Amino acid sequence: MSRAKNDQDSEIIKQVLKLVGERIRSLREAKGERNYEKFAFKHDLNRTQLWRYENGEDLYFSSLLKVLSALDISLAEFFSEGFDQPAK
Repeated sequence: MSRAKNDQDSEIIKQVLKLVGERIRSLREAKGERNYEKFAFKHDLNRTQLWRYENGEDLYFSSLLKVLSALDISLAEFFSEGFDQPAK
């Protein structure tokens, strides 16, 4: 793989992770949970990790599933909004 292609792929991954984080935050706030730390404590999530996820850092798929469970939303519902445009 060329360096340019690798750099482009890295940028796409960053963009998608940012979308994931924004979606997690918006769903948490829509549930009336304005404070991520209180939400994390209430749902037995690591508060530092939750902050990282909401700010677009990389995460394990199993961690995403745990957060979605705390948000009481399915994987299909999570990706049903905001991910319809392919990253460029």
